[in-house]
Amino acid sequence: MMGHAGMAATVIRYLRTTGAPTAAPTPVDPHPRPELRAVGDDERAPIGSAEFRSVLGNFASGVTVITAPAAAGEEDGPAGFACQSFASLSLDPPLVTFMVGRTSTTWPRIARAGVFCVNILGAEQGDLCRSFAVSGADKFAGVAHGPAPVTGSPQLADVPAWIDCRVHAVHTGGDHLIVVGRVEAMGAAQEGEPLLFHKGRFGRFAS
Repeated sequence: MMGHAGMAATVIRYLRTTGAPTAAPTPVDPHPRPELRAVGDDERAPIGSAEFRSVLGNFASGVTVITAPAAAGEEDGPAGFACQSFASLSLDPPLVTFMVGRTSTTWPRIARAGVFCVNILGAEQGDLCRSFAVSGADKFAGVAHGPAPVTGSPQLADVPAWIDCRVHAVHTGGDHLIVVGRVEAMGAAQEGEPLLFHKGRFGRFAS
């Protein structure tokens, strides 16, 4: 399997050969709704939600903050939320994915912008993550950031890595949406340990 450094280098070479697209971002449908089947009132769910969360909590993951600029005509400022369910998806073309709940109030704003930046958090940025996990607050208050190079999405200061993307596709996944982004630019610091999440707690990598 290709290591992270080799994968990043290949993606960068790919981006350089294709060039960054100049087309304006295209808003996407924030809530695609094909027919979905939930468990009926007279049925027993095969797996309880508490058991589901408990078992899946054993899977340790990294932590990101997904950000987007304000869409044209909006006055609310940039949007962002803390996201644990992020992953790389494809090398050619370079794609990444994250999952977001259908009830999220931030996702429709990102969908209207049509672009986003994945900010991968470092081991000392637990408080930053918590500030973006709060609903209804000014999440960017006191947070240093600048525009990502292609989409202008907020690139948070001092994060170990960032990935600048356009929304490529949105798929349904039960009570969540699966968002696919096409990578337009990316960067990483030379050093920095990741912030990890496991069984409801933050942690850090130890060799």
